Amino acid sequence: MTHAVDIPLPDDLATAHRLIRDQAVELRKLQIKIERMNHHIEQLLRQQYGKKSEKLNPAQMLLFTNASEEVAQVDLPVAPEAAEIPKAARSHGRKKLPATLPRKQIIHNLDEQARACPCCGKQRKEIGRETREQLDYTPASLHVVEHIRLKYACEDCQAHVATAPTLPEPIERGLPGTGLLAHVAVSKYIDHLPLYRLERIFAREGVMLSRSTMCDWMASIADLMEPIWKALKARILLSDVIQTDDTPVSVQDLLLPGKNRTGRFWAYLGDRANRFVVYDYTRDRSRDGPDPFLSGFSKGHLQSDAYSVYDSLHDRGILEVACWAHARRKFYDCRSTCPDYAHPALAWIGRLYDVEKAATAAIQKRLIDEKDIENDRRWAIEDEIRGQFRKEQSNPLMESFGTWLETVAGQVLPKSPMGQAVAYSRTNWTALNRYLEVPYLAIDNNASENALRSIAIGRKNWLHLGSDAGGRTAAILMTVLQSCKHFNVEPFAYLRDVLDRVSTHPHSRIAELLPDAWKPAPAKS
Repeated sequence: MTHAVDIPLPDDLATAHRLIRDQAVELRKLQIKIERMNHHIEQLLRQQYGKKSEKLNPAQMLLFTNASEEVAQVDLPVAPEAAEIPKAARSHGRKKLPATLPRKQIIHNLDEQARACPCCGKQRKEIGRETREQLDYTPASLHVVEHIRLKYACEDCQAHVATAPTLPEPIERGLPGTGLLAHVAVSKYIDHLPLYRLERIFAREGVMLSRSTMCDWMASIADLMEPIWKALKARILLSDVIQTDDTPVSVQDLLLPGKNRTGRFWAYLGDRANRFVVYDYTRDRSRDGPDPFLSGFSKGHLQSDAYSVYDSLHDRGILEVACWAHARRKFYDCRSTCPDYAHPALAWIGRLYDVEKAATAAIQKRLIDEKDIENDRRWAIEDEIRGQFRKEQSNPLMESFGTWLETVAGQVLPKSPMGQAVAYSRTNWTALNRYLEVPYLAIDNNASENALRSIAIGRKNWLHLGSDAGGRTAAILMTVLQSCKHFNVEPFAYLRDVLDRVSTHPHSRIAELLPDAWKPAPAKS
């Protein structure tokens, strides 16, 4: 049997009221602490096990508060252009195999006895063929290229020996050919295979190539590809808007053997005239990352996640464009702990994204009608339609959402998750509205986040970098190979060809080797 603890109670009413108020304050603090802990637990569980999508049913979002009526006041009719877009023809059954694949014919014939006519016994004649294609695979294999240099000498003098020269090689007198170098680079930086797995794959072919040797190869070709990386960076800096984001990576600490520290990869995306992605690596997440990289970017727009390291760039005149995906994420994380405010906010932001989808559909319909047009004309159409949609539909939404945020800011605790979500949007309100001023600005910088997915996937496979030098190697090679993907250029073919040519290619014509302008060298006769 439990006994209640004897607690002396005050006799006068004023002291009792003060004690109740003090306990109410303490109880509220505990409730806030529990709410914050539940918020963090929910985020961790979602990060570990939950789905990444932030989609919610709009009807469900509007059930929680009278703010739903305010959101619904702004009517967003579907653009007639969007409704008339013909659906892409859906392919049924097996897709036709590419004509570029090599083909090997196997003729299936009847034997002489089966060709005899069962009626008269005469040999039947061929009247046609029935062809069925079957896709097969021959495992990639290593082969040895022997470079034989012919020597010549004067038969009479027995002197003046001349030897045929060889072309420059990526690794002077090295073992690997350009095909092997390109294969290792694509396997690691496109297909995310760590070098120890490649080591085992080559061992099955009977060739022992250590991972440390292949790591040195990658560093060597990164040195050769650095002029292309610099040229791509220069093109990025010509953009009117640059999107950027960063992600951590584990790096072996050479000063503390057996210990790892955190380095940083940065992704920079150019605008529609410079559709490249350039990666950079730094030891940490300080301003030493974007400041030097963007030193030549003095005017234009920078779209980021509002991280403070970018403030110095905005101070020198670069206009800040914030990301609505980041703002939405903060409200999405509060949907369980504070649904009365989180769901209306998500509804407002969802309507902003609906405008962008309707504008994109209308643009696609217009571009279908005007085929084979130049980039300048296509961009003018995009800016005209998107600007009109935003002016007529997004601006009213933004005004009502801003008013709602001002009201909610006085009703939630500043340090609560919802208070921080509201504060993020209000603090960055000008930057969040900036995409409405220029039609070619995006509503978010998800494109730069997507560019970092290749690093995130690779990070799960190769786990860590061996050094900061390895980070530089990865940044250069991923820049070149991922930019190939943007322009639908086959990465292996590109890298092998460029490695064959980069040593002798004039630096003044380096633009010819960029993925958007690259053409394979003519085949040697």
